[in-house]
Amino acid sequence: MAEPRTYDPVEVRAALAGQTELLRDTVRALCAAPGAERALAGPTRLGGWTVRELVAHLAIVLEWLPQHLDQPVPEGRPVSLVEWTEGTRRLSATVDTVAREHAAGAFAGTPQEVASAFDRAADALLAALDRPEPGEPKRLFAMRFGPMLLSDFLVTRLVETVVHGDDLAVALGLDLPHERQAVAAVVGLLADAFAARVPGSSVELRIPPYAVVQAVPGPRHTRGTAPHVVETDPLTWIRLATGRTDWASAVEAATVRASGERSDLAAYLPLLG
Repeated sequence: MAEPRTYDPVEVRAALAGQTELLRDTVRALCAAPGAERALAGPTRLGGWTVRELVAHLAIVLEWLPQHLDQPVPEGRPVSLVEWTEGTRRLSATVDTVAREHAAGAFAGTPQEVASAFDRAADALLAALDRPEPGEPKRLFAMRFGPMLLSDFLVTRLVETVVHGDDLAVALGLDLPHERQAVAAVVGLLADAFAARVPGSSVELRIPPYAVVQAVPGPRHTRGTAPHVVETDPLTWIRLATGRTDWASAVEAATVRASGERSDLAAYLPLLG
């Protein structure tokens, strides 16, 4: 299997800052609009979460870095980005509980208070991103299931803000733009995670313009056009990999093009919990 891709820390910080501002603008517009209270109580595609709970979870995502930046780092080998994708499955129940509690606490107020609380979370993250980090990218950071390179942890924040930014856009019926570099990083990481979880070379997965990986056991493809090819757009791939859409629906909608007898990837998705 090919080595997982690497990420430029400067580009990641810039992408995360940009994605954070896009989310801030969306939450401000939501909370300033007529009917904001009703919109915050509206449903999302996330197992019963309301929009208010989704916004509260996004704030937790933004606050995690500044709140834990100076905590002692546990001993042990750093968790890789691909291992992080595996670990998310173990945390789904905890994440659900904490989001609901945050929505009932710091995010329980008026729409204006919700916007202010989200502003504070965004400001805290942006201040942390501006802080110089001696030794980066070797600097370690304490996260929920072990130490991680700080530079890698920032990539996980891109995953969270892009994926849940898309959740928010769908819930509100918006066409929310994402930072291009943020989408590129998320697509690449999820493609690498797929190749690691389903190792092989019989299927070529293409997500232009950001990623191409080979995966799935079977005859090895060496040159020429691969006999088994799956191609999709970045947002569809993110939704497939995170369980926001299913394989059959994507194929029926023609947002996935699959050729070859091994190109049905339904059994291997989603990747994240």
